[in-house]
This record gives sequence, structure tokens and C-alpha cells, in this order.
Amino acid sequence: MSENRIVEFDQLEESDLFIDAIYQSGPTTTLDSEVLHKLFPKCENSGGFRKVYCKNQRQKLAYVVLYTSLEELEWPDFLDVETGVFRYYGDNRKPGHELNDTKKQGNRLLERVFNQLHSGCLEEIPPFLIFKKTGQRRDVQFLGLAVPGNPNISSDRDLVAFWRSMHDLRFQNYEAYFTVLDTSDETIAKRWLRDRYENDGNDRYAPKAWKRFKQIGLQGIKALKAQNVVEIPSQHDQLQSDSEGLLCLDAIRSFYQDNPTGFEACSVDLMYKIDPHFKDFQLTRPWRDGGRDAIGYYEITPSPISKNSSLKVECALEAKCYAANHGVGVHQLSRLISRIRYRQFGILCTTSFLTPQAYQEVVEDGHPIMIVTATDIAFTLKNRNISHNDVPAWLREISRRNADSASI
Repeated sequence: MSENRIVEFDQLEESDLFIDAIYQSGPTTTLDSEVLHKLFPKCENSGGFRKVYCKNQRQKLAYVVLYTSLEELEWPDFLDVETGVFRYYGDNRKPGHELNDTKKQGNRLLERVFNQLHSGCLEEIPPFLIFKKTGQRRDVQFLGLAVPGNPNISSDRDLVAFWRSMHDLRFQNYEAYFTVLDTSDETIAKRWLRDRYENDGNDRYAPKAWKRFKQIGLQGIKALKAQNVVEIPSQHDQLQSDSEGLLCLDAIRSFYQDNPTGFEACSVDLMYKIDPHFKDFQLTRPWRDGGRDAIGYYEITPSPISKNSSLKVECALEAKCYAANHGVGVHQLSRLISRIRYRQFGILCTTSFLTPQAYQEVVEDGHPIMIVTATDIAFTLKNRNISHNDVPAWLREISRRNADSASI
């Protein structure tokens, strides 16, 4: 595997854009060392949406830089390298403003370009250049040239306004889907971007993939796809959360401290919250080692209105309520693997993490196991607006339902 190309700070103004290249920041911690403003002199030096307007048509966008840390659990921007689809959240991220009432007008921009995409006004759509934070000083990495939408995402799903709550206040934000274009061996030439700025969006130096999109639209998109090589997530990756998520996890561990097998019912409820296609879990009898299983189904239907029969795939769940420093090892994992029957898959749900040896066994041997760790649990509860103050009541309700069903 080759190392990523490095572009030093003093080379930024003249450098072209290379997929996955690292663009280094300056020697100081001030804004003078900020990368994107140096790389694109007409670009702003802060924010997620950084717009550059044409020199002579001040209302027309030459190009847009999208910046993300990919680290915000509340707003999980994500690049799926296997499909080339990039999920990006709008800039109304705190209560107190209307959906489009944002300082950078990022949500208004999203509305406009997705409307242009679906109305066929492709000439007005600017190129989007995606960069992410590397974690080293102010260095950034170029993820690619992107366009709004994707041929496999319907027009009513590629830009969605949804509600969130924070401090008991509700507000709306956008979830948008872009596609990173496969520019093959072509670089994203700086002269193209300069020409768009100087000559009102001229595309004579544009990559072929961009020209094809401008001519055909959605069906002209060729996504940059890369086969995913599975890496073993670190202990930190499996435990990471914001402070509220950590409090939720501590509350769960505390609730089941004297009754660890009670966590199975909680795990079942988490599966329903993670994906509503999970159905009909039933807790099974205790085993000699003190653990309990749950057996359920994952239901796949052709469409919400289909009269055709759904497909139900059986799954076996193993739950471990462990402290953050107590990982699930090979022995516990082997117990689940040994009980997965033909045409079943397994689910391991834990409030901690899988040890490297255990995770390696899952990956290398291709065991059909879905792994849910502390990070996933914290994210699921945040998505369902369950705070650490709500956790005890939520768990008591699960216990009550479980006791009622057991008495029937």
C-alpha cells in the first residue's frame, strides 16, 4: 500500500488536487497557517461550507469547499468508500434558528443545488471539493470532487430535513447525500478552478467525469469506488462517545451490576432501536456460564406496500454488560460462534469492546456476526433522544415488559 502524497504549506497555492493527498498547514497555530485559504486564496478560512463566487458574476458559484472532521457523533458525516456516497449534514446544528437561518447559508445552498439537480438546471451546479481534518495540526486530506445526489438514492431521500432536540429545544437540519466522482488518472487541476473563478464557471479544463455529469445529470455519475479492506477497530474506536453517551453507558452498567443477565432484554430493545427490521426476539433459558441468548429475525420486504412475502433471516444474540476496561475475548465470542446454525447470523452486543484477538477471528474467518459495542449503543440512545437521566426509567420499563411476558 503506497503512502499518501504530501503537499507542503509553501506549495499549496500552485498545487493541484490529488485524491487522498495530505495538505499540510503552516508552522504556527494562527489562521495564517490555515490550509484551505492558502490552497484556495478566494476561500474563507473557517466553517464547513466555504463558497467561492465567480469574479464577475457575484451571485454565481465557481466552486464550494466542504470541510468535515468526520468526528462529530451528533452530526456523523460519512464517506462510504465502497460506493463513493458522501453523507454531509447542514449547518443548522444548534437550536435557536430556522432551518435556513444560518450564518454561512449552507442549508440554503443545499436546497438550491438539489433543486437544480432535480429540475435539470445542471449548468448552475458548482463542483464540490471535499476535505477532512487529519488530526495533525491544521492539516487536511482531499477526499474528492463531488456532485449532489446519487443514481441509487431517490430524489425524496438525497436531501432530507429532520428534527433534532438539544437542551429540550427542537430544531431542524438537513442530511444531504453527494457522490465522489471517479476522475480516474486525472488530477483536479488548479487552473480549472481558477478559470471557473475568472471566467464565470468555465469548464474547459474540467475533468471528464465532471463534464459527463453536467451533460447527463444523475445517470452520468460515475462514482469513485474502492473495495473496503476491513481493519480491526481499536479499543478507543469501540468505546468512543461524547460525555452524554459515556454517562448513558455508565447508567446501563450500574443498573445491571447485580443482574448482568438482565442486559439481554436491554440488548433486544437496542436491536429494535438500531433497525426496525429486527423482529420477534425471544429470550432463551440461562446457560451454565450464566449467559442467556435471544433468538429473533431480521425481516426483509420488497417494499412498504408490497403484498409479496417477506424474507425472515434468523439471528442469535449474545449480550455482555461489561465495564469499559473489560473486553469481550475469544472465549466469549466462541460461545456465540458455536451456536450459530445454518442460515443464521449472530449479534454480539456489549457495553465494552471486543479484544483484538476476538475481532481478528471474526474478520479473518468471515463469521456472520454483527458487532455492537459501546460506541454504537451511545449513538443509538442519542438518536432516540434518551439521555442518561432517562436511562433508569427506560431500563425499568424493559424489565417490567420482560417480567410480564415471562408470566404469560
